[in-house]
Amino acid sequence: MECPHCKISHEDEIFKKNLMVCPECGHHLRISPQERISYLVDENSFEEINKGLTSNNPICMEGYEEKLNAAKEKTNLEEAVITGSCKIGGFDCMLGIMSFDFMGGSMGSVVGEKISRMMLLAVEKKVPVIIYATSGGARMQEGLYSLMQMAKTSSAAASMDVAKIPYFIMLCDPTTGGVTASFAMLGDLICAEPKALIGFAGPRVIEGTIKQKLPEGFQRAEFQLQKGFIDCIVPRNEQRDFWINMFRLHNIKTQEK
Repeated sequence: MECPHCKISHEDEIFKKNLMVCPECGHHLRISPQERISYLVDENSFEEINKGLTSNNPICMEGYEEKLNAAKEKTNLEEAVITGSCKIGGFDCMLGIMSFDFMGGSMGSVVGEKISRMMLLAVEKKVPVIIYATSGGARMQEGLYSLMQMAKTSSAAASMDVAKIPYFIMLCDPTTGGVTASFAMLGDLICAEPKALIGFAGPRVIEGTIKQKLPEGFQRAEFQLQKGFIDCIVPRNEQRDFWINMFRLHNIKTQEK
């Protein structure tokens, strides 16, 4: 397998053992929700919730059903996010993981519904939420229905805030558009993977609007950290221990086994 960043090839097994991070340059390759679950959660503790929710075609967009079916076949997922309950280091939490391979991780009505339900269940159970966000934004094939998910997920995040339920975000490459403009930037702690692309609009749109040349790498995690847009950058191999420490610091009541 060749690293898309440094172009140096390594055996597939080397990449897998290194959590799909290039051992040469540290580039974090995109990975599936299933792969994230395997390195994050306690063994056999993840229980998916809201299974069976799938998108229909609310505005009768031509070809949308075919795109959905192709994405399901490609990823073996029902939608662009998996949500569930799990344990990390013995601590109970709710976990949502988006998949960029499923139609660019776009947020349609089902993605917004699954994330909102997970947040509200966390309020009921009084357990923290972790979301791994990666998305191109709102799903254009659902028109206004997709844009409404920005308000829905933001409202659910506000309910968590009122209930004082810790809400943690990990921004992965890329996180853009309506996801950035809603729940992905409302966490109590906003983290990112190294070099992750984070922003709302693309560089050409921004340059055309402000009529200025933008600095190199201005939408990468390191630049966002420097400007205070995110709180920290956490490499993949440190994330499990990082979350355990965050649970301890936030005085999560669940006891470790």
